Amino acid sequence: MRTVYIILFICFISGSLFSQENEDEVDLKYLEDQFYVGLTYNFVLNKPDPIDLRNLSYGLQGGFIKDIPLNSRRNVAIGIGLGYAVNSYYSNLSVQELDNTFEYSILGTDLGLKRNKLETHLLEFPLEFRWRNSTPGEYKFWRIYSGIKFSYILGSRSKIVTDTGKESFYNTDTQNFRYGLMVNFGYNTFNIHVYYALNNLFEDGLKLDTGEDLTFTPLRIGLIFYIL
Repeated sequence: MRTVYIILFICFISGSLFSQENEDEVDLKYLEDQFYVGLTYNFVLNKPDPIDLRNLSYGLQGGFIKDIPLNSRRNVAIGIGLGYAVNSYYSNLSVQELDNTFEYSILGTDLGLKRNKLETHLLEFPLEFRWRNSTPGEYKFWRIYSGIKFSYILGSRSKIVTDTGKESFYNTDTQNFRYGLMVNFGYNTFNIHVYYALNNLFEDGLKLDTGEDLTFTPLRIGLIFYIL
């Protein structure tokens, strides 16, 4: 339910800000899409077969992008940004904290499991090549923004909730420096956001208790809303 409230809040804020634009004021040196908020569903690729995603694995992102037009029409630009994101991955991957290390296994079905997730908080640095068919007086237009996103994990937390209690701790086994390809495309307020990570979420060399390599490649697909 909390996620639904967040979605409604994002839509309300985006719609309110767009409604305040005055189309009678024409700025020949206009800049587009400098603030963004987004909501994604998080998939995991290249994972061991026993790992299954559960519940709603979601992500939230927001930030500022400096729009740098490259031509006189200002419909081709470079975007350099700074943002913050939180991503949750609900699955049956069990993480146990043992002294100064962590042990990974697959959760059984007899634990009275309610929720089990890995949550990451990231500082993000998107770099975009931007095309749009906007004009100085038109605020509804098509856009295709593609590029690469660098990010750094500020903190990762593993949490499990069962019928008998809950356990939560910081997981330091993630690869903190992240990078991946992204594309944002759509019309007017609502746009599709796709991000595919190019490196494993966990550190190389980690294994499940079965001996399988612990690979975990995030794929995020959702909506992104641009403001101003």
